[in-house]
Amino acid sequence: MKRRNLLATAAMGLLLASGATFAQGMDKVKACFVYVGPIGDGGWTFQHHEGALAVQAEFGDKVEIQWQENVPEGADAERVLTQMALGGCNIIFTTSFGFMDPTNAVAAKFPDVKFEHATGFKREHPNVSTYNARFYEGRAVQGHIAGKMTKSNKIGYIASFPIPEVIMGINSYYLHAKKANPNVELSIVWAFTWFDPAKEADAAKALIDQGVDVIASHTDSTAPLAEAAKTNGAVIGFGQASDMAEYKDGPRVSSIIDNWAPYYVKRVGALLDGTYAQADAWEGIAGGEVEIGEITAAVPAEVKAEAEALRDAIAAGTYHPFTGPINKQDGSAWLAEGATAPDGDLLGMNFYVEGIVGDIPQ
Repeated sequence: MKRRNLLATAAMGLLLASGATFAQGMDKVKACFVYVGPIGDGGWTFQHHEGALAVQAEFGDKVEIQWQENVPEGADAERVLTQMALGGCNIIFTTSFGFMDPTNAVAAKFPDVKFEHATGFKREHPNVSTYNARFYEGRAVQGHIAGKMTKSNKIGYIASFPIPEVIMGINSYYLHAKKANPNVELSIVWAFTWFDPAKEADAAKALIDQGVDVIASHTDSTAPLAEAAKTNGAVIGFGQASDMAEYKDGPRVSSIIDNWAPYYVKRVGALLDGTYAQADAWEGIAGGEVEIGEITAAVPAEVKAEAEALRDAIAAGTYHPFTGPINKQDGSAWLAEGATAPDGDLLGMNFYVEGIVGDIPQ
């Protein structure tokens, strides 16, 4: 996957929704889903498929669902999308950042098919919408727990690709760990994959070898937790995208759960009832798309209460995870005291905050 430099000016457009509507309802909808990994990844793709199944459960025989797993980001994606459009799909959800250009390319050829792209920003045609989740809100909660729980003062992060979605998660995690524990140091390993359990495991091993005792990840499998489990309680971690509850009795102390079901049900329902319109969505904890999984008894009661209070403040809109003063990594000012980050800055984020050591890969 090639890195795309997302400029804040371009990203600002992500917040604007088109007025294009599709007023005619439908008796039945064929809803199709393109997955970057396997349904059994236990993380990202698993949760998207749960959302697809929720659509089927909600609408019964009014909806037919179809999906394709393990679709590479690139030319193969364009081929799969074309086949789906030719196969009668009325709405196609493309569930990974690297599907952005193929989605828009195929949408141009099939103006009567609705395309929904997850985590991207390009809506080049009236039949393309975008949707995302404010994962950085969940990272703030994880960061607080990490800062409070680390004994070595070394916390780690397994990153996938250097896109704004991932960078803002790293920054949020670090900022809140640092607030909880000023002595915290963050180590980052770039895996350059969304789903590759072997690479993810190697990344976790590398962090553990550096003395890291709390690991967060922005990749799709349970491999980092599996590596943490081998340390007999010395290293803890978090479920990513899914709850990863099978590790609750081990290293998993909480999780970020991506709940796509409300969005999928809403969009397919709008196509059925004739209220569908091109749009962009970016919901978080308040909207229910980002959930904080159960904080286990391994976390002290006081820390759990603080983390839950942070979650609730974000949900209520009384706290924003990017509230100044915050400087960029080079020491230059970014946010003044009390200022909160504009969405455009977040959606185009291509810098680390002050205190993070290392460079963002190019």
